[in-house]
Amino acid sequence: MIIAIYPGSFDPVTNGHLDIIHRSSRLFDKVIVSVGRQVSKVPLFSASERVEMLQAVTADLPNVEVESFDGLLAHYVREREANVVVRGLRAISDFDYEFQLALAIKKLDENIETLFMMTNSEYSFLSSSIVKEIASYGGCVQGLVPPYVAEKLRYRYQKNN
Repeated sequence: MIIAIYPGSFDPVTNGHLDIIHRSSRLFDKVIVSVGRQVSKVPLFSASERVEMLQAVTADLPNVEVESFDGLLAHYVREREANVVVRGLRAISDFDYEFQLALAIKKLDENIETLFMMTNSEYSFLSSSIVKEIASYGGCVQGLVPPYVAEKLRYRYQKNN
């Protein structure tokens, strides 16, 4: 069985993320979407809220699991007995960081492969940061995130203002 891990902060999950999740689910026996708790970032949504949103928007994919993790990605991948790390690329500017990360993972565990997957060109500009910026000013995020996530964003920013 080939198990892939698709890690990220997913704060919030975007349609670009979902594009990668759907395509990965066709390539691997199991895809574990893993919400990382990064200490360097202050998230809009808690890890448990991000897991819940991802579970809701991937419920139609039987071979996709969602969970959160702490610590080094290489250790987590080994713990989950996965073989592959999936990383989404939007533009060439993403490649330098992702390449460095892949090499670091390979240094920690030579048995872990990293698969770079280009997002659909429709989402090549899209990031969680852009979505949050638009939503924070009451802009329309339709087509950028699933409707369920758009509602969560609307509620969060109304609550915070």
